[in-house]
Amino acid sequence: MSEYMLLGIKTKLKLTDVQKTLMAKHAGIRRFTFNWGLATWQDLYKAGCKFNYRTLRTFFNKYLKAEYEWIKEKGICQKVTEFAFEDLNDAFKRFFKGQAKYPNFKKKGKNDSFTINSGGKPMPFGGKSIKLPTIGWVRLHEGLPHGITSKVTISRIADDWYISFAYNQKKPEISSNRIPAIGVDLGVKNLATLSTGKIFENAEYIRSFLKKLARLQRQLDRKEYGSNNRKKAKAKLQKMYAKIAFLRKDLIHKITNYICKNHAIIVIEDLNVSGMLSNGNLALSISDCGFHELKRQLEYKAKKFGCKLIIADRWFPSSKTCSTCGHKHKNLTLKDRVFKCPNCGFEIDRDLNASINLMKLAYAN
Repeated sequence: MSEYMLLGIKTKLKLTDVQKTLMAKHAGIRRFTFNWGLATWQDLYKAGCKFNYRTLRTFFNKYLKAEYEWIKEKGICQKVTEFAFEDLNDAFKRFFKGQAKYPNFKKKGKNDSFTINSGGKPMPFGGKSIKLPTIGWVRLHEGLPHGITSKVTISRIADDWYISFAYNQKKPEISSNRIPAIGVDLGVKNLATLSTGKIFENAEYIRSFLKKLARLQRQLDRKEYGSNNRKKAKAKLQKMYAKIAFLRKDLIHKITNYICKNHAIIVIEDLNVSGMLSNGNLALSISDCGFHELKRQLEYKAKKFGCKLIIADRWFPSSKTCSTCGHKHKNLTLKDRVFKCPNCGFEIDRDLNASINLMKLAYAN
Protein backbone atom coordinates (compact mmCIF):
# COMPACT_ATOMS: atom_id res chain seq x y z
CA MET A 1 0.00 0.00 0.00
CA SER A 2 1.35 3.40 -0.98
CA GLU A 3 2.29 5.82 1.78
CA TYR A 4 1.01 8.70 -0.39
CA MET A 5 -2.50 9.68 -1.37
CA LEU A 6 -4.12 12.31 -3.60
CA LEU A 7 -5.61 15.16 -1.57
CA GLY A 8 -7.04 18.53 -2.44
CA ILE A 9 -6.18 21.94 -1.06
CA LYS A 10 -7.99 25.26 -1.38
CA THR A 11 -6.70 28.64 -0.26
CA LYS A 12 -7.37 32.33 -0.80
CA LEU A 13 -5.39 34.37 -3.31
CA LYS A 14 -3.94 37.78 -2.46
CA LEU A 15 -4.41 39.62 -5.76
CA THR A 16 -3.84 43.12 -7.05
CA ASP A 17 -6.68 44.94 -8.83
CA VAL A 18 -5.04 44.17 -12.18
CA GLN A 19 -4.85 40.46 -11.31
CA LYS A 20 -8.49 40.42 -10.17
CA THR A 21 -9.51 41.85 -13.54
CA LEU A 22 -7.43 39.18 -15.28
CA MET A 23 -9.10 36.43 -13.24
CA ALA A 24 -12.52 37.83 -14.13
CA LYS A 25 -11.58 37.77 -17.83
CA HIS A 26 -10.56 34.11 -17.57
CA ALA A 27 -13.85 33.28 -15.85
CA GLY A 28 -15.73 35.20 -18.55
CA ILE A 29 -14.00 33.29 -21.35
CA ARG A 30 -14.73 30.00 -19.62
CA ARG A 31 -18.40 31.01 -19.24
CA PHE A 32 -18.64 32.11 -22.89
CA THR A 33 -17.01 28.88 -24.12
CA PHE A 34 -19.22 26.67 -21.94
CA ASN A 35 -22.40 28.46 -23.04
CA TRP A 36 -21.40 28.34 -26.72
CA GLY A 37 -20.66 24.63 -26.38
CA LEU A 38 -23.99 23.95 -24.65
CA ALA A 39 -26.00 25.90 -27.25
CA THR A 40 -24.18 24.19 -30.13
CA TRP A 41 -24.59 20.79 -28.47
CA GLN A 42 -28.36 21.34 -28.30
CA ASP A 43 -28.59 22.48 -31.94
CA LEU A 44 -26.56 19.55 -33.27
CA TYR A 45 -28.53 17.07 -31.17
CA LYS A 46 -31.83 18.41 -32.57
CA ALA A 47 -30.42 18.17 -36.09
CA GLY A 48 -29.50 14.51 -35.52
CA CYS A 49 -25.76 15.02 -36.00
CA LYS A 50 -23.13 12.74 -34.48
CA PHE A 51 -20.53 14.60 -32.44
CA ASN A 52 -18.71 14.80 -29.13
CA TYR A 53 -17.10 17.53 -27.05
CA ARG A 54 -13.80 17.10 -28.91
CA THR A 55 -15.56 17.95 -32.20
CA LEU A 56 -16.93 21.14 -30.64
CA ARG A 57 -13.54 22.03 -29.18
CA THR A 58 -11.76 21.58 -32.51
CA PHE A 59 -14.26 23.76 -34.37
CA PHE A 60 -14.12 26.41 -31.63
CA ASN A 61 -10.31 26.57 -31.65
CA LYS A 62 -10.09 26.62 -35.44
CA TYR A 63 -12.76 29.18 -36.28
CA LEU A 64 -14.15 31.09 -33.29
CA LYS A 65 -10.86 31.97 -31.62
CA ALA A 66 -9.83 33.76 -34.78
CA GLU A 67 -13.13 35.66 -34.78
CA TYR A 68 -13.04 36.69 -31.10
CA GLU A 69 -9.70 38.43 -30.58
CA TRP A 70 -10.41 39.14 -26.90
CA ILE A 71 -9.99 35.42 -26.17
CA LYS A 72 -6.34 35.70 -27.26
CA GLU A 73 -5.70 38.86 -25.28
CA LYS A 74 -2.31 39.18 -23.60
CA GLY A 75 -2.18 37.43 -20.22
CA ILE A 76 -4.98 34.96 -21.05
CA CYS A 77 -4.08 31.28 -20.65
CA GLN A 78 -5.54 29.46 -23.67
CA LYS A 79 -6.06 26.27 -21.66
CA VAL A 80 -9.17 27.86 -20.11
CA THR A 81 -11.28 27.02 -23.19
CA GLU A 82 -10.02 23.42 -23.27
CA PHE A 83 -11.20 22.75 -19.72
CA ALA A 84 -14.51 24.53 -20.39
CA PHE A 85 -15.35 21.84 -22.96
CA GLU A 86 -14.23 19.11 -20.53
CA ASP A 87 -16.53 20.62 -17.88
CA LEU A 88 -19.41 20.55 -20.38
CA ASN A 89 -18.68 16.90 -21.19
CA ASP A 90 -18.56 16.01 -17.49
CA ALA A 91 -21.87 17.83 -16.93
CA PHE A 92 -23.58 15.72 -19.60
CA LYS A 93 -21.99 12.53 -18.23
CA ARG A 94 -23.46 13.24 -14.78
CA PHE A 95 -26.83 14.02 -16.39
CA PHE A 96 -26.95 10.77 -18.36
CA LYS A 97 -25.98 8.80 -15.24
CA GLY A 98 -28.82 10.41 -13.31
CA GLN A 99 -26.40 12.15 -10.92
CA ALA A 100 -27.33 15.73 -11.87
CA LYS A 101 -29.88 17.81 -13.72
CA TYR A 102 -29.54 18.85 -17.36
CA PRO A 103 -26.67 21.38 -17.76
CA ASN A 104 -27.67 25.03 -17.46
CA PHE A 105 -26.15 28.06 -19.11
CA LYS A 106 -23.63 29.87 -16.93
CA LYS A 107 -24.50 33.30 -15.55
CA LYS A 108 -22.07 36.12 -14.84
CA GLY A 109 -21.29 36.51 -11.16
CA LYS A 110 -22.66 33.09 -10.19
CA ASN A 111 -20.11 30.36 -9.47
CA ASP A 112 -17.41 32.08 -11.53
CA SER A 113 -14.45 29.75 -11.99
CA PHE A 114 -11.96 28.39 -14.49
CA THR A 115 -9.34 25.66 -14.75
CA ILE A 116 -5.90 25.89 -16.37
CA ASN A 117 -2.74 23.81 -16.59
CA SER A 118 0.77 24.12 -17.95
CA GLY A 119 0.34 22.01 -21.06
CA GLY A 120 1.01 18.72 -19.30
CA LYS A 121 4.08 20.00 -17.44
CA PRO A 122 4.13 19.77 -13.62
CA MET A 123 3.29 22.97 -11.75
CA PRO A 124 5.39 23.45 -8.60
CA PHE A 125 3.98 25.21 -5.54
CA GLY A 126 5.13 26.04 -2.04
CA GLY A 127 5.33 29.00 0.29
CA LYS A 128 3.15 32.08 -0.10
CA SER A 129 3.19 32.39 -3.89
CA ILE A 130 2.55 30.27 -6.96
CA LYS A 131 3.35 30.79 -10.64
CA LEU A 132 0.34 30.29 -12.89
CA PRO A 133 0.65 29.56 -16.63
CA THR A 134 0.58 32.82 -18.66
CA ILE A 135 -0.86 34.73 -15.68
CA GLY A 136 2.41 34.73 -13.76
CA TRP A 137 3.17 34.92 -10.05
CA VAL A 138 0.30 35.41 -7.60
CA ARG A 139 0.46 35.68 -3.82
CA LEU A 140 -1.42 33.54 -1.31
CA HIS A 141 -2.89 34.42 2.08
CA GLU A 142 -1.27 31.38 3.69
CA GLY A 143 1.85 29.31 3.14
CA LEU A 144 1.57 25.99 1.33
CA PRO A 145 3.69 22.84 1.63
CA HIS A 146 6.05 22.23 -1.27
CA GLY A 147 4.86 19.93 -4.02
CA ILE A 148 3.70 19.70 -7.62
CA THR A 149 0.27 19.54 -9.27
CA SER A 150 -0.99 19.04 -12.82
CA LYS A 151 -3.76 21.68 -12.94
CA VAL A 152 -5.41 24.35 -10.81
CA THR A 153 -8.95 25.68 -10.51
CA ILE A 154 -9.53 29.31 -9.57
CA SER A 155 -12.96 30.37 -8.33
CA ARG A 156 -14.61 33.51 -7.00
CA ILE A 157 -16.45 33.56 -3.69
CA ALA A 158 -17.99 36.86 -2.61
CA ASP A 159 -15.59 38.93 -4.72
CA ASP A 160 -12.53 37.06 -3.42
CA TRP A 161 -10.57 34.58 -5.50
CA TYR A 162 -9.50 31.11 -4.34
CA ILE A 163 -7.17 28.52 -5.84
CA SER A 164 -7.67 24.77 -5.48
CA PHE A 165 -5.75 21.75 -6.75
CA ALA A 166 -4.92 18.15 -5.96
CA TYR A 167 -1.49 16.81 -5.05
CA ASN A 168 0.15 13.73 -3.58
CA GLN A 169 0.49 14.02 0.18
CA LYS A 170 2.13 11.62 2.59
CA LYS A 171 -0.39 9.81 4.76
CA PRO A 172 -0.26 10.78 8.45
CA GLU A 173 0.97 8.26 10.98
CA ILE A 174 -1.81 6.16 12.48
CA SER A 175 -2.09 6.36 16.25
CA SER A 176 -1.78 3.06 18.12
CA ASN A 177 -4.14 4.30 20.86
CA ARG A 178 -7.22 4.61 18.67
CA ILE A 179 -10.60 3.54 20.01
CA PRO A 180 -11.68 0.37 18.11
CA ALA A 181 -15.16 1.60 17.12
CA ILE A 182 -17.34 4.68 17.51
CA GLY A 183 -20.95 5.51 16.74
CA VAL A 184 -21.80 9.06 15.68
CA ASP A 185 -25.36 10.35 16.03
CA LEU A 186 -26.04 13.56 14.09
CA GLY A 187 -28.59 16.07 15.31
CA VAL A 188 -29.76 19.66 15.32
CA LYS A 189 -29.01 20.74 18.90
CA ASN A 190 -25.87 18.65 19.21
CA LEU A 191 -24.24 18.38 15.81
CA ALA A 192 -22.51 15.11 16.71
CA THR A 193 -22.88 12.85 19.74
CA LEU A 194 -20.27 10.10 20.05
CA SER A 195 -20.88 6.76 21.72
CA THR A 196 -18.04 7.61 24.13
CA GLY A 197 -20.18 10.44 25.51
CA LYS A 198 -18.30 13.28 23.81
CA ILE A 199 -20.61 15.94 22.36
CA PHE A 200 -19.99 18.52 19.63
CA GLU A 201 -22.58 21.27 19.88
CA ASN A 202 -24.06 22.97 16.82
CA ALA A 203 -22.80 26.55 16.62
CA GLU A 204 -25.89 27.64 14.59
CA TYR A 205 -23.97 30.22 12.59
CA ILE A 206 -26.92 31.27 10.41
CA ARG A 207 -29.10 31.98 13.46
CA SER A 208 -26.34 33.97 15.14
CA PHE A 209 -26.01 36.19 12.04
CA LEU A 210 -29.72 36.45 11.18
CA LYS A 211 -30.05 40.10 12.22
CA LYS A 212 -26.98 41.14 10.20
CA LEU A 213 -28.18 39.15 7.21
CA ALA A 214 -31.63 40.75 7.41
CA ARG A 215 -30.12 44.24 7.61
CA LEU A 216 -27.84 43.63 4.61
CA GLN A 217 -30.75 42.16 2.65
CA ARG A 218 -32.86 45.24 3.35
CA GLN A 219 -30.02 47.50 2.23
CA LEU A 220 -29.73 45.50 -0.99
CA ASP A 221 -33.48 45.69 -1.67
CA ARG A 222 -33.41 49.50 -1.37
CA LYS A 223 -30.71 49.94 -4.00
CA GLU A 224 -31.57 50.67 -7.62
CA TYR A 225 -31.10 47.79 -10.03
CA GLY A 226 -27.93 48.07 -12.09
CA SER A 227 -26.38 50.76 -9.85
CA ASN A 228 -22.90 50.59 -8.33
CA ASN A 229 -24.41 50.94 -4.87
CA ARG A 230 -26.44 47.78 -5.46
CA LYS A 231 -23.31 45.92 -6.55
CA LYS A 232 -21.55 47.03 -3.34
CA ALA A 233 -24.52 45.99 -1.19
CA LYS A 234 -24.69 42.63 -2.94
CA ALA A 235 -20.96 42.08 -2.34
CA LYS A 236 -21.41 42.78 1.40
CA LEU A 237 -24.27 40.26 1.62
CA GLN A 238 -22.25 37.65 -0.27
CA LYS A 239 -19.28 38.16 2.05
CA MET A 240 -21.51 37.56 5.06
CA TYR A 241 -22.87 34.32 3.61
CA ALA A 242 -19.32 33.26 2.73
CA LYS A 243 -18.18 33.98 6.30
CA ILE A 244 -20.97 31.79 7.67
CA ALA A 245 -20.07 28.97 5.28
CA PHE A 246 -16.37 29.15 6.18
CA LEU A 247 -17.11 29.16 9.93
CA ARG A 248 -19.37 26.13 9.57
CA LYS A 249 -16.83 24.27 7.44
CA ASP A 250 -14.06 25.05 9.93
CA LEU A 251 -16.13 23.57 12.75
CA ILE A 252 -16.89 20.45 10.71
CA HIS A 253 -13.18 20.06 9.86
CA LYS A 254 -12.32 20.06 13.56
CA ILE A 255 -15.02 17.48 14.32
CA THR A 256 -14.12 15.11 11.47
CA ASN A 257 -10.38 15.39 12.21
CA TYR A 258 -10.97 14.35 15.81
CA ILE A 259 -13.25 11.46 14.85
CA CYS A 260 -11.00 10.03 12.13
CA LYS A 261 -7.72 10.46 13.99
CA ASN A 262 -8.88 8.72 17.17
CA HIS A 263 -11.13 5.88 15.99
CA ALA A 264 -10.55 2.78 13.86
CA ILE A 265 -14.18 2.15 12.80
CA ILE A 266 -16.76 4.93 12.44
CA VAL A 267 -20.49 4.32 12.06
CA ILE A 268 -22.82 7.15 11.04
CA GLU A 269 -26.44 7.19 9.94
CA ASP A 270 -27.59 7.87 6.38
CA LEU A 271 -29.82 10.92 6.85
CA ASN A 272 -32.51 11.95 4.37
CA VAL A 273 -31.48 15.62 4.45
CA SER A 274 -33.73 16.70 1.57
CA GLY A 275 -36.71 15.14 3.31
CA MET A 276 -35.79 16.77 6.61
CA LEU A 277 -35.58 20.17 4.93
CA SER A 278 -39.23 19.87 3.92
CA ASN A 279 -40.11 20.40 7.59
CA GLY A 280 -40.62 24.19 7.68
CA ASN A 281 -40.06 24.38 11.45
CA LEU A 282 -36.64 22.73 11.29
CA ALA A 283 -35.42 23.69 7.80
CA LEU A 284 -33.24 26.59 8.97
CA SER A 285 -31.68 24.60 11.80
CA ILE A 286 -31.02 21.59 9.56
CA SER A 287 -29.46 23.68 6.79
CA ASP A 288 -27.26 25.28 9.48
CA CYS A 289 -25.82 21.87 10.43
CA GLY A 290 -24.08 20.95 7.18
CA PHE A 291 -24.80 17.21 7.41
CA HIS A 292 -23.79 16.59 3.79
CA GLU A 293 -20.44 18.34 4.27
CA LEU A 294 -19.79 16.39 7.47
CA LYS A 295 -20.44 13.10 5.70
CA ARG A 296 -18.27 14.15 2.73
CA GLN A 297 -15.35 15.01 4.99
CA LEU A 298 -15.66 11.75 6.92
CA GLU A 299 -15.56 9.78 3.67
CA TYR A 300 -12.25 11.16 2.43
CA LYS A 301 -10.63 11.57 5.86
CA ALA A 302 -11.39 7.94 6.69
CA LYS A 303 -9.13 7.00 3.76
CA LYS A 304 -6.56 9.59 4.80
CA PHE A 305 -6.28 8.33 8.40
CA GLY A 306 -6.71 4.65 7.58
CA CYS A 307 -10.01 4.04 9.35
CA LYS A 308 -13.20 2.33 8.18
CA LEU A 309 -16.44 4.25 7.66
CA ILE A 310 -19.77 2.42 7.84
CA ILE A 311 -22.99 4.13 6.71
CA ALA A 312 -25.96 2.70 8.62
CA ASP A 313 -29.18 2.06 6.74
CA ARG A 314 -31.51 5.05 6.64
CA TRP A 315 -34.27 3.06 8.32
CA PHE A 316 -32.13 1.64 11.13
CA PRO A 317 -34.03 2.55 14.37
CA SER A 318 -31.00 3.85 16.28
CA SER A 319 -33.02 6.32 18.38
CA LYS A 320 -35.95 3.99 19.18
CA THR A 321 -33.92 0.92 20.17
CA CYS A 322 -32.76 0.42 23.76
CA SER A 323 -28.97 0.13 23.78
CA THR A 324 -29.16 -2.21 26.81
CA CYS A 325 -31.89 -4.77 26.10
CA GLY A 326 -32.63 -4.11 22.42
CA HIS A 327 -36.33 -3.34 22.92
CA LYS A 328 -37.85 -1.01 20.32
CA HIS A 329 -39.68 1.98 21.81
CA LYS A 330 -42.71 2.51 19.55
CA ASN A 331 -44.01 5.70 21.20
CA LEU A 332 -40.82 7.77 21.15
CA THR A 333 -41.35 11.30 19.75
CA LEU A 334 -39.00 14.12 18.74
CA LYS A 335 -39.81 15.94 21.98
CA ASP A 336 -38.49 13.07 24.09
CA ARG A 337 -34.85 13.98 24.71
CA VAL A 338 -34.36 11.23 27.31
CA PHE A 339 -34.81 7.61 26.25
CA LYS A 340 -36.79 5.61 28.83
CA CYS A 341 -37.04 1.93 27.96
CA PRO A 342 -40.54 0.57 28.75
CA ASN A 343 -39.09 -2.96 28.87
CA CYS A 344 -36.10 -2.75 31.23
CA GLY A 345 -36.52 0.77 32.66
CA PHE A 346 -33.11 1.94 31.41
CA GLU A 347 -32.80 5.74 31.05
CA ILE A 348 -30.22 7.51 28.91
CA ASP A 349 -29.83 10.61 26.77
CA ARG A 350 -31.62 10.04 23.47
CA ASP A 351 -28.66 10.98 21.23
CA LEU A 352 -26.15 8.98 23.28
CA ASN A 353 -28.43 5.94 23.10
CA ALA A 354 -28.59 6.27 19.31
CA SER A 355 -24.80 6.59 18.98
CA ILE A 356 -24.25 3.45 21.09
CA ASN A 357 -26.63 1.51 18.84
CA LEU A 358 -24.72 2.76 15.81
CA MET A 359 -21.42 1.73 17.40
CA LYS A 360 -22.73 -1.82 17.85
CA LEU A 361 -23.18 -2.08 14.08
CA ALA A 362 -19.36 -1.97 13.76
CA TYR A 363 -19.15 -5.36 15.45
CA ALA A 364 -22.13 -6.78 13.55
CA ASN A 365 -20.45 -6.21 10.17
